[in-house]
Amino acid sequence: MLASALWLCAGPAMAQTAPTSQPQPQPQPQPSTKPKPKPKPKPKPSADTGGDDDVDLSEIEKALGKDAKQAAKNQPAAPMRIGPSLQSTNPDISFILDAAGAWFQPGNSLQFGGHDPARRGFTLQQVELGVQHAVDPYFRFDSFIVLLGSSIEVEEAYASTTSLPYNLKLRAGQFYTNFGRQNPTHPHTWDFVDAPFALTRLFGGDGNRNLGVEVSYLTPLPWYVEVIDSMTEARGDDTARSFLGDADFQLKNPLLDLQNTLAVKQFFELSENTSLLWGLSFVTGPNAADKRTNIYATDLYLKYRPITHQSYTIVSLQTEWMYRRRRAAMGLVQDLSGYAYLFWRFAQRWATAARYEYGTPPLDRNFDRTADDLDPFWTDHRHRVEVNTTFWPSEFSRLRLQGGVDLPGWRDPIWSVMLAFEVSVGPHAAHKF
Repeated sequence: MLASALWLCAGPAMAQTAPTSQPQPQPQPQPSTKPKPKPKPKPKPSADTGGDDDVDLSEIEKALGKDAKQAAKNQPAAPMRIGPSLQSTNPDISFILDAAGAWFQPGNSLQFGGHDPARRGFTLQQVELGVQHAVDPYFRFDSFIVLLGSSIEVEEAYASTTSLPYNLKLRAGQFYTNFGRQNPTHPHTWDFVDAPFALTRLFGGDGNRNLGVEVSYLTPLPWYVEVIDSMTEARGDDTARSFLGDADFQLKNPLLDLQNTLAVKQFFELSENTSLLWGLSFVTGPNAADKRTNIYATDLYLKYRPITHQSYTIVSLQTEWMYRRRRAAMGLVQDLSGYAYLFWRFAQRWATAARYEYGTPPLDRNFDRTADDLDPFWTDHRHRVEVNTTFWPSEFSRLRLQGGVDLPGWRDPIWSVMLAFEVSVGPHAAHKF
C-alpha cells in the first residue's frame, strides 16, 4: 500500500521531466516572394589551361599583361642588328701541306716557280693556312697564308661583296688577278707538281698577284659571260717582273702607274656531260725602263664528265697562250709562251695527265732574235714535256709521280722525276670551275 502511494505521488513529476520518444514537428519555412538573382556566367575553359572551370582566366590574363608591359618598359633597349647574325668565333680554318722529292739529271734545273721542286732532294712546296668566313650580309673575308720553312707570306687576303645589285661584285685587298686559267689557282688544285714556265717567265715565281681592287660584272646575255677589271700595284720581282719588278718607283698617276688587268670569261654547256670555258685576258702597266708592257692571252678549258650515269671518268683539256710586248731600254721585245695538257681520271682514285710547253726566244720588232735583260740566258726556243700519275687515298690526301724532260735550245736536255705528297685538314671553300 505504501509503495503504491509513493508511485502515485512521483508519477506526475516524472512525466513532466522525461523526454518524449517521438520528435516534435518543426515549423516549415514559408516561400519567399523575392525573385532569386541570376548566377553569373562562368568563363569558358581555355585550351591552354585544360578546361579548368573554377579559375577566372580573364582576370589572370589581364594581370599578366600588365606585368609584361611594365617589364618591357624597364628593360634596356637591345642593340640594333643589321640582318641575321653571320659572325662566328669559329671561321672556316684549313691547313694544306704540299711536299715533294725531286731528282734532276744533270743536277741543276730551270724550275723558277715559287712552289716548284727546283733541286735534288726534298722540297716543302707550301703549308697553306686558309681562314674564310662571311663578315656580315654584305662582305665575305678570305685569306691564305703560306708557310715556307722559316718564312711566312700572305698569299691572298681580301674582302669581297655578296649583295651588290645589277650582278656586280667588288673585291679589295691582296689577290691573284683573274689573268688566264692557271694564274688565279693554288698549288693544291693543280694537275701537275710544278707551274707552267710561261707564267713564271711573265710574272715571276709567285704568279701575278698584288694589292688592289677588282670589279666584276655578270652580263645578262643568253650564255655565261663575266667581265672582270682590276687595278693593282705593278711592283714585285716575284709577282710583276714584266712590269716594275723590284724597281724603286713612286706612284704618280693612278691611271698609268698601276697594273690594269681586263678579263672576259665565257662558259658554254655543250651537252649534259660536256662543258667549255673560254677566256680572254689583257694586262698593261709600267715597267722598270719607264715604258710600258702589254700582255695578251687566251685560255680554253674543255671538260667531259658523265652525269647521266654513274661514272668516275673525267677527261679535260686545258691550254693557255700568252703574247708579251715589252718596251725596254734597247727597244721592243716580244715573245710567245704557252702550254696544253690532257687530264684523264679513269677510276675513282686514279688519274693520269700529259703536258706540253713551249716558249719562243725574245724577238725584236722585225721578229729577229734579240737580247732580253729579264732573262739574258733565254736565247732559243724551249720545249718541255711531262707526264704523271695521281692516286687519291681519300679526298683529303693525294700522291703524284711525275716525270719529264726539259729541252731548252741553249743547253742540254734536263730530265726530271718528282714525287709529290699532299694532305689537307679543315673546311676549305670550293674553287672556281
